[in-house]
Amino acid sequence: MPTKAERSEATRAALVGAAEALFAERGFADTPTEALVKAAGVTRGALYHHFTDKADLFRAVYEGLEQRMIAQVEDAVAGLTDPVTVLHRGTEAFLDACLDPAVQRIVLLEGPTVLGWETWRQIDMAYGLGMVTAVLELAMQTGVIRPAPVEALAHILLGGLNEGAMLMASSPDPDAARQRTGEALRAVIDGLAQQPPR
Repeated sequence: MPTKAERSEATRAALVGAAEALFAERGFADTPTEALVKAAGVTRGALYHHFTDKADLFRAVYEGLEQRMIAQVEDAVAGLTDPVTVLHRGTEAFLDACLDPAVQRIVLLEGPTVLGWETWRQIDMAYGLGMVTAVLELAMQTGVIRPAPVEALAHILLGGLNEGAMLMASSPDPDAARQRTGEALRAVIDGLAQQPPR
């Protein structure tokens, strides 16, 4: 028999899972709380026990998607030692993750509006900025890329990734936009390298 803590976690997981599916399909504004609790198979009281409101549930869904995206990037670069290759493969994995319709709608299109720009940016920075900064620091320490102010460069690269992802999400042809965005980001990364790859 599951413990109280296990039942509580199962309820929370059911709410987050149902919310992800509904927010991806309908959007935040067009998903009433009644639909959320029905899809999760829980009561309204359970919703408000775990989350202060629908926006708080959205944030949990958003952060879960960010965590999955980071895991995809980490899997793509696992075992690689060359920082430029890590930047290339990590960029490709991030862009591939952004082809997911749930990521496009929840993270890229609705996240800034529902969470507010500052909160959206803080969460995005918490998940992506540290990874980008660490790779750039290593690349500069090993002389693989030209020295530059690391913090500023990390923000610029993360901004480029985010804008490329937004371009994909708002495009009528996300796959074609993905290809163009990948090519552009490869050129930026290669431009940083001391010895661009041939």
